[in-house]
Amino acid sequence: MTDWIAEEHRYLFQNYGRQPVVIERGLGTRVWDVDGNEYLDFVGGIAVNVLGHSHPAVVRAVAEQAEQLIHTSNLFYTKPMIELARMLVEHSGLDRAFFCNSGTEAVEAAIKLARRWGRDTRAGAYEIITTQDGFHGRTLGALSATGTARYREPFEPLLPGFAIVPWNDLDAVRAATSERTVAVMVEPIQGEGGVNMPAPGYLAGLREWCTERGLLLIFDEVQTGIGRTGELFAFQHEGVRPDILVLAKGLAGGVPIGAILAREDLAAHFVKGDHGSTFGGNPLATAAALATLREVMAPGFLARARESSARLLARLRAIEDRHELVTSVRGRGMLLAIGLARECSAQVVDECRRRGLLVNNVRPDAIRLLPPLNVTDEEIDRACDILEAAIASLDAPPK
Repeated sequence: MTDWIAEEHRYLFQNYGRQPVVIERGLGTRVWDVDGNEYLDFVGGIAVNVLGHSHPAVVRAVAEQAEQLIHTSNLFYTKPMIELARMLVEHSGLDRAFFCNSGTEAVEAAIKLARRWGRDTRAGAYEIITTQDGFHGRTLGALSATGTARYREPFEPLLPGFAIVPWNDLDAVRAATSERTVAVMVEPIQGEGGVNMPAPGYLAGLREWCTERGLLLIFDEVQTGIGRTGELFAFQHEGVRPDILVLAKGLAGGVPIGAILAREDLAAHFVKGDHGSTFGGNPLATAAALATLREVMAPGFLARARESSARLLARLRAIEDRHELVTSVRGRGMLLAIGLARECSAQVVDECRRRGLLVNNVRPDAIRLLPPLNVTDEEIDRACDILEAAIASLDAPPK
């Protein structure tokens, strides 16, 4: 029998901390490894699998599109790309869409668009204010905007033009603003930072400041978008609309895609030749995204997802009440985390996996849960039973 983990160690770069599971297939919230073991998947492809694994609508869309047309390049028009752009524009309140292949590429496009706009309209302003514990991607531009030191420091010096300030601190944003500032870019909820919620009024305050000073407000919704927080876009909870919106992860239900949406007057600053992507907006990815969006936006779907989130939150808070190891429950929708009293999240992950639940140790003292939006009540209850058993096994204070 092939030792697939040994083969991975032999042939791949060793830059991932993978859990020791070789997943072979998935259906809904469940996955099976090559040995036939079944797990509940509350990692969800890191907020990608909004409909779970192998959802029939996405499978059908990909299969039908693959038989018809997979790739043409952006030298030609294709219907799925145009249909997807129309759907996103109509439901976001923004005016134009650009497609690429990932979240970090979408962030790069947003950075370039902001800088081009600053050059054209603000005497060359180029600096973007971002926040500590923020995460915007792994390419050099997106990494330069990322406020998490452990991602940035191994690759310094990074690109100039970013001012990183504390999260949830409007005064810090105001103080960092100068004649060089062109935009403020934040996640509506910090995902990789540990599922950190915005303080009441924070996002609205950013909108007010950007409007007052003539700056762009960029929301990175790579992780929070496409129903993950209970609305199609997280900014809709706050009634605060950005000038540029960045999307990826859940947009195509598992097929790689990225997108930015922008106001008409901003999009006009990208003229022919300014930006592009060979695979961006290809028919396969956009067909998958159309199928995903139609499911998420179907009548009652998000309302049901919010009910499921309430059930999951209630179960997690009950665990918090019963166990000293759990210090907090935070997040919104199906983007949730539990804080731990000590740095033992990797042990919790291991204990959960042994019992049949996959979760993510997003921080040394935090566990992130990202189930599909259509997770069932029975799956929520089973997952929480496993999670509580894992926590109970570690709840005694360390010696």
